[in-house]
Amino acid sequence: MQNQIDSLRALARESTTHRKQLALQIMPAPAQRVFELLPLLLHYHHPSLPGFFAAAVPSGIHCFETSARHYIYLSQHFTCNPEPSVKSEILGLYSMGSTASLGQSVDSDLDMWVCHADDLPAHRVELLASKCDLISEWAQHQGVELSFFMVSEQQFKSGAISQLSKDNCGSAQHLLLLDEFYRTALPLAGKQLVWHCVPAEAQGNYDAFVEQQFATGIFNDKEWLDLGGLDQIPAEEYFGSALWQLYKGIDSPYKAVLKTLLMEAYSADYPNTKILAVQQKELAQNGSVGDLNHDPYYLMLETVTSYLTRIGDQARLDLVRRCFFLKNKEIMVLPQRGQRKWQQQFIYQLIESWEWDQDKIKHLSRRSHWKATDVKKAHAELIDALMLSYRNLIRFARQNNISESINPEDIGILSRKLYAAFESLPGKVTLINPQISPNLNESDLSYIHVPDNHSCRAGWYLYKQSMGSTQMIGEKALEHSPYLSKLVAWSYFNELYSPVSRLHMHAPTRAISPQTLERFCNDLKQAFPVNYPSASNIALTRPCEIRHLGIFINFEKDPTASWAGKVIEFDAHTTDVLAFGRQQDCLIESIDLVYRNSWNEIRTLNFDGPSCVVDALTTVMGKMHRDANAPDHIDVFCYSQYFDDLIEKRFRQLLVECIEHRLHLQNQKVVKTLVLGKDKYGIFFENRGVTVKKLENAIEFYSQISNNKLQRLPLQLNAGDRKNIPAIVDAQASEGLVQYFFENHDTGFNIYIVDEQNRVEVYQDFDGSKEELVQGINRFYTSSREQYGQKESAINFNLPQFYDIVMLNHREAVEPYRSESNQRAS
Repeated sequence: MQNQIDSLRALARESTTHRKQLALQIMPAPAQRVFELLPLLLHYHHPSLPGFFAAAVPSGIHCFETSARHYIYLSQHFTCNPEPSVKSEILGLYSMGSTASLGQSVDSDLDMWVCHADDLPAHRVELLASKCDLISEWAQHQGVELSFFMVSEQQFKSGAISQLSKDNCGSAQHLLLLDEFYRTALPLAGKQLVWHCVPAEAQGNYDAFVEQQFATGIFNDKEWLDLGGLDQIPAEEYFGSALWQLYKGIDSPYKAVLKTLLMEAYSADYPNTKILAVQQKELAQNGSVGDLNHDPYYLMLETVTSYLTRIGDQARLDLVRRCFFLKNKEIMVLPQRGQRKWQQQFIYQLIESWEWDQDKIKHLSRRSHWKATDVKKAHAELIDALMLSYRNLIRFARQNNISESINPEDIGILSRKLYAAFESLPGKVTLINPQISPNLNESDLSYIHVPDNHSCRAGWYLYKQSMGSTQMIGEKALEHSPYLSKLVAWSYFNELYSPVSRLHMHAPTRAISPQTLERFCNDLKQAFPVNYPSASNIALTRPCEIRHLGIFINFEKDPTASWAGKVIEFDAHTTDVLAFGRQQDCLIESIDLVYRNSWNEIRTLNFDGPSCVVDALTTVMGKMHRDANAPDHIDVFCYSQYFDDLIEKRFRQLLVECIEHRLHLQNQKVVKTLVLGKDKYGIFFENRGVTVKKLENAIEFYSQISNNKLQRLPLQLNAGDRKNIPAIVDAQASEGLVQYFFENHDTGFNIYIVDEQNRVEVYQDFDGSKEELVQGINRFYTSSREQYGQKESAINFNLPQFYDIVMLNHREAVEPYRSESNQRAS
């Protein structure tokens, strides 16, 4: 046995050397430098090195010996000669993912596992993670995306769960993550991984075999690292993994399509699934170093290809092959040398076997020149493929009565991210270019209005040609919207519009001018940055709040536009722009809203007509629960030919006043009366929302004041029940979202359910499992659309949010619900 393991260890080392060379040949110079320096930056902790801060940070990598080449590297880049660490506290540093595989491209990220002993104190693990964050920042300044993951020696054996983050899958994946690690791991420094040196024929009895080798001394703790066996993936992981891959697909859809399809292929063979890590080990141990037939990325492609061929899904098979081609396109145009030559030839042979014509290859090769038409089509196709895999995995879980292993908190966060990215809603600006093409700027953008009673759908249409261009004949519009502001916002946030874009407009039945359109674009650019930080996990556990609000008054309709040459009679007592002059005209006829919320969605709304002011105000107030934060920024713009400054200031004053009433209401009702033209309205601010009523006379006004609150009570509650609803439930109630509030007591807990319309149901003295209840509710919402025959593309990511009512500083507060398992882990 000693000889066999020695032979497998030699094979693993030879493979590591070969794959490092391959990885470096594909990397640009900055990535090569970062890649080569990483072991040194973790082995040493020195003031001259990136990642240093004054603390006892774990350092020293087991089995790592510095060479003369390393010291030359340090002196060249950092002019330092650090002393070796007295104690080795890092078990190993391993690259994983696409590095050194057919999936590696010139701009691939670097993902690193930093393995540490299980008994390393938590506060010191945090210090090490902080150092890695600083190294990642340093790498980013070099133009390299670098992510580190802290992994304890017993993490996969014990089932420990790390915290969900942008790059960390939390509870969404566990053994599936280990599967990917084992088939792609590239050791950079540290202990030898036991997995690669356990003979393939001993795989079915992995744990016993490894235990025996440690007992006999063939394996030892000084040189070997065992992260655990891996033979079969629990089916419970597939749902969480699908959610995670969909989330990754927001920014990297080409990669996510292949990985999500792998989960689908795994589930199709359940319970006889043969995971890729096991397949790859068998091929590697019985093949030769450098054989691309056991490349992890190629094996994934082959597994997915076999599955899609078996079920006859040619459309997704073609998409997968295009994803593979686009991932490797940059490598194929690099000079042929060394190991790269074999890689290029292998890919060319694959493409030849697919029998693609030259037009297809040429079109795909020009992806960097794709514009909105191609990108929009590609984006829709990628999202459809991701959603189909997700639906199939949900169906698999339901048919096999499988519970998900992902915890409810991570389901909530991931589903909210997916809702923000993928849910198509009226007025929402869908972003179509997640790293598909580098530049969608258009030199000409034309906005064309079609009035009612026309053969085409009424509204605004966007074209990428000038008005006089013959290319527009027979050309399909890029986008349609009932109102212009959304169309302009769509072209701005998707970066079709740039400062040098020429804007054209055809709207014979509208008073809007090209100059007004130009002003709107400049105002939008001034108010909203295109790129914005991703929503935090904390924000995603809470109701969404308006973070940045843009108000655009009289953009499409301006009541003062017809005043030129006319005498307008008014005096000092009739200058209120909401009831102006002797005729008491409201000088606001249209309001457009553009806002970014705390889930990082871009939403637009349009209001016109006599009641547009109260409609806009009550809509904005309805998107603020009582305990919400006020928007970080409010920008108001007015496009009236006359009195634009006065209108802008008056509306801003009114808006700020209404926000003050909404967010600082102290358990009492506030009524604001508002005169718009010749009409009077009452805006009623209550704990759980805002309503508006047109008031015809004083009697109706006072009647509305006394009755309004009772009229809004849900049918499920009687007067006694109403008194028992905690005030914090009213304060947190948010429209458009289902919320569950749990109130613990000695014998169980009460449940307060707030629906999308802010109606409340109360269930008292529930004594079941809170965790099972949450999982069951999530499962119901996840699969309900499919069960009730809704269209295939519709997937419900708008899952409920769950909260515990707690006491903080002698006051009621809410905290996002945490499962018992997650509380134990923390």
